[in-house]
Amino acid sequence: MTNLDLAGKLAILADAAKYDASCSSSAAPKRTSAGGRGVGSTEGSGICHAYAPDGRCISLLKILLTNYCKYDCAYCVNRISSDVRRARFTAAEVVGLTLDFYKRNYIEGLFLSSGIIRSSDYTMEQIVEVARSLREDHDFRGYIHLKTIPEADPLLLEKAGRYADRLSINVELPSEQSLGQLAPEKDLGGIKRAMGRLRLKIEEAKDERKASAAPPPFAGAGQSTQMIVGADPSSDLDILSTSTSLYASYRLKRVYYSAFSPIPRASAALPLVRPPLMREHRLYQADWLLRFYGFSTGEIATGMRGGMLDLKIDPKFAWALENRHGFPVDVNRAAKEQLLRVPGLGTRAVKRILQSRRHRRLRLEDVGRITASIARVRPFIVAEDWHPGTLLDAADLRAKLVTPPRQLDLFTEQAA
Repeated sequence: MTNLDLAGKLAILADAAKYDASCSSSAAPKRTSAGGRGVGSTEGSGICHAYAPDGRCISLLKILLTNYCKYDCAYCVNRISSDVRRARFTAAEVVGLTLDFYKRNYIEGLFLSSGIIRSSDYTMEQIVEVARSLREDHDFRGYIHLKTIPEADPLLLEKAGRYADRLSINVELPSEQSLGQLAPEKDLGGIKRAMGRLRLKIEEAKDERKASAAPPPFAGAGQSTQMIVGADPSSDLDILSTSTSLYASYRLKRVYYSAFSPIPRASAALPLVRPPLMREHRLYQADWLLRFYGFSTGEIATGMRGGMLDLKIDPKFAWALENRHGFPVDVNRAAKEQLLRVPGLGTRAVKRILQSRRHRRLRLEDVGRITASIARVRPFIVAEDWHPGTLLDAADLRAKLVTPPRQLDLFTEQAA
């Protein structure tokens, strides 16, 4: 590695970290400090912008400890066979940068990952030292998300959890076959075992919290993972099936999806072009349906063709078109579970409908004031003064309701 000043290292290692999508500070409990003093807070506004599940925009210093890696994962620009410019921070440099940016109110916390230096244990020790120093030497109470290395000693992962608000281990690809082909040094079984150990520690900490007023924290914001989309032949159904299994088995807070980005001098096993960003967006929408709308993977699959989500319409609308027999839904009588399946009605809109109908019977204009998507909602509901009649059965219903592409917003429907 060439000699670089701190600014030069930051330019390289912040850019190298952009390929990891799994950073979010959602659900982080507030940390207290002796005497009420300390540096930082998980609240407020501030380099890297990420979104919490509630739609709140947060700012994190998102960097790699180093972009050198002894692994040779075909999809990774930092693989050992790559000729990218290399850089490496010391633990003290990362601590200093985090505190400096924090005190200037540029960031709300740190997202730290790394390539593998020397060994998994050595690298994990360096990552943990950054978090330890921030918490113990500088009384830092801001948000910390650490990318953990599954091959590292379980005791190191346990130590990381004491300092971090969230931990994540990337599964990278949805199938063991693809991982073996594109990342032969990685072991899906080992990744899952590490996830399982983290789940047990997180649950133990929750139990201790119930029994004690001030239990030692352990990754209070849970664990997450990331899958690369479009680097292998896996379909959207394959990806969502893997996500469903991960959520159920390890109680992940979030699965992140990252569209594959072609890299210089790539392996012949990789595609030459990146998948459309809309595919990544549709996967996030489908993931939202799985976690907050009561859908199963099988139900979402009914709106797919060849295992792929429709790029022109969102997955809830696609499902509704395939299940028109379940509509229209009466907004004045339907249960919450039925309302959540109406295209255009987000969780907040459904909550407001349930609250409003306690006091009066809702008319179509009332629903229109609750949601911004009334044109999409109208064919699928019955209100006090409205029935869609034959509109729901119209052959051109899909064409009428497909809107031109717009700026992607993962939280539009939830905010409706």
